[in-house]
Amino acid sequence: MKLKIKVLQISLFALLTLAFSFLACNKEKSGEGTPDQEEAASVASSESDGEAENIFNGLFDDVMGVNTDVALGGTGVFGLNLATGTGGSDATARIASCPDVTISLLNPPALFPKKVVLDFGAGCTASDGHLRRGKIIIVYTNGLRIPGASATTEFDGFYIDSIKVEGTHKITNVAEINAVAKKWKVEIIAGRLTKPNGDFTEWNRTNIITQIENVLTTTVRDWIFKIEGYGNGHTRRNGIIVAWNAEIIDPLIKRFNCRWIVRGQVRIRRVNVTNTTRWEGIIDFGSGTCDNKATVTVNGHIREIILR
Repeated sequence: MKLKIKVLQISLFALLTLAFSFLACNKEKSGEGTPDQEEAASVASSESDGEAENIFNGLFDDVMGVNTDVALGGTGVFGLNLATGTGGSDATARIASCPDVTISLLNPPALFPKKVVLDFGAGCTASDGHLRRGKIIIVYTNGLRIPGASATTEFDGFYIDSIKVEGTHKITNVAEINAVAKKWKVEIIAGRLTKPNGDFTEWNRTNIITQIENVLTTTVRDWIFKIEGYGNGHTRRNGIIVAWNAEIIDPLIKRFNCRWIVRGQVRIRRVNVTNTTRWEGIIDFGSGTCDNKATVTVNGHIREIILR
């Protein structure tokens, strides 16, 4: 009996040693690399943050677009958002079978809370040109036009193109009662984007989205918002592992008639880097043009990135 216990102890020790060695080999060595390695790590964190911002911004539009009962209607996959970035508010313009929408009451006969399932099945290409599969599951406590209402989104085997999307996405209406301008708080909790090669981005974010133009118009696609917020992330990308903190330093500008953020800057500061001035990244989403391009600047070097 003692011999068996000893063997078990040795095996457990070996497993713990192996696990520790794996973690040690795969942790980020911030501030310990060559200038080229440090710059590559800062670029990787900046690109990952920009990609996550873009994908979850699109999911915000999808949650808002289901219909006018639960939100705004006609945005995201429910609008005209073609690959060119143009858009509209006519929900009938979407491809009828992408997604299949199921709406159910969670406490009938009360109209809310309401559960909405967007089922993309084994795969369908929405009007924005992206292939989606799996399910987006949303629970609305009330219509998102109403102060205090919230919508919490989770995912069931959901992919955008080849990227698996996980985590919790929550929208809360934080506008004052009777306020004309729309205002929402958006939280990404334990968000994760995983690529087929095993590369991933783990992302947490808190944004405040405030309407700043065309407040009195009823045409949703003409509304313009600013986004302010902060967050953090951790990524494995192109053989690099890096963690960072993010802060929006110039409000991001979003419009419902464009799939992408059109303006604004985010500062990316890597965790454990002592010289944050040199190795911080600045993501610049442009000057207002609706396109899928942004730039990342690290240590004075500028490179263009293409958003999905």
